[in-house]
Amino acid sequence: MKHSIRRALFGTAAAATAITLAACTAPADTGGDGDFEPLTEISLQLQWLPQAQFAGYYVALDQGYFEEEGFDSVEIVPSGGDIVPQDALVAGDVDFAIAWVPKVLGTLEASGVELTNIAQVFQKSGTLQVSWADSGIESVADFEGKRIGSWGFGNEWEIFAAMADEGLDSTTVSITTQDFSMNALLDGDVDAAQAMTYNEWAQVLEVVNPETGELYQPEDFNVISYEDTAGAMLQDAIWADTARLADDPAYADAAVRFLKAIIKGWVYSRDNPEDAAAIVYDAAINAEAAFPVGPVHQLWQMNEVNKLIWAGGKFGLIDAGAWDKTVAGALAAVNQDGLNLITAEPSASAYSNEYIEQALAELEEEGVIVDGEYSPIDVTLTEGGQ
Repeated sequence: MKHSIRRALFGTAAAATAITLAACTAPADTGGDGDFEPLTEISLQLQWLPQAQFAGYYVALDQGYFEEEGFDSVEIVPSGGDIVPQDALVAGDVDFAIAWVPKVLGTLEASGVELTNIAQVFQKSGTLQVSWADSGIESVADFEGKRIGSWGFGNEWEIFAAMADEGLDSTTVSITTQDFSMNALLDGDVDAAQAMTYNEWAQVLEVVNPETGELYQPEDFNVISYEDTAGAMLQDAIWADTARLADDPAYADAAVRFLKAIIKGWVYSRDNPEDAAAIVYDAAINAEAAFPVGPVHQLWQMNEVNKLIWAGGKFGLIDAGAWDKTVAGALAAVNQDGLNLITAEPSASAYSNEYIEQALAELEEEGVIVDGEYSPIDVTLTEGGQ
């Protein structure tokens, strides 16, 4: 019944690679009172390899939006799991970083550093827990005593937050580290595998069921969405160095201009999902290291990512209620070893809408539509996403 699909990394290693925009562009107008030279070179650390999860940044590069905002060089640095985005930001290796909120909350408490979420890209959780239809795992209440798959590195926080809300004993759960595929479920190594709506869920539906000779269907599985639980947490966010924002006007100015460029990239991805997916696919196949997902898979991913971003409000605004829910979930969560994930609320500087609000206001003056719902397209999955 179980069938594996094995995927390997393109390139020689999963080391970080850089995609750089080089152009001759006049510095952006600083708006008047700034006694500083505007930054024209910046870098962004991703939390994974090139894929449509990061379409807005690659589209901004491809469509010249960074140039329009006065940047001569923008470096997008992928990670194959070997780079922790917030650590790279703290070390000063990059100017901005993409990371899930709970992961950064853990870093802030453990290290005492200060980082600021300046834009909440994903407004909803895209995490699922997927089991076989005959597994008996139909809700979080069925997790006790089970082998629950997770990628680790903070990706398991939603599992424990959801269990805590149900009053379940997390120490009975065997958290089994899975790779970035659905092999663990297909091979029977876990009872329920972690998956993202935009990635691993599609991966398993791109596998041929040996019993039918056709692709697996959604009804072959039970799917638990953390967005429907108290464990839902804020995910992809753009992080900046708190002290630099306060002390360096050129950096604060660059943050606003950077946000303007990537908002335009995400708006383009919303309005042109097929083109955006193709741009990312091209970036992936030409990268030194990339997870080999085909063009159909990238289109599925673009479609699903847009659903997480465009929830009706303005792009990137940090909702206080969603932030508080994430913090409360992290405070309540206890892992399989009986340890709390965090023990204190983060400081007020951990997020700010100041920079995204300025970017949105400027774009609205320029006629860019920065809010609205996304109209999903139909994507028919194929074997291997090819």
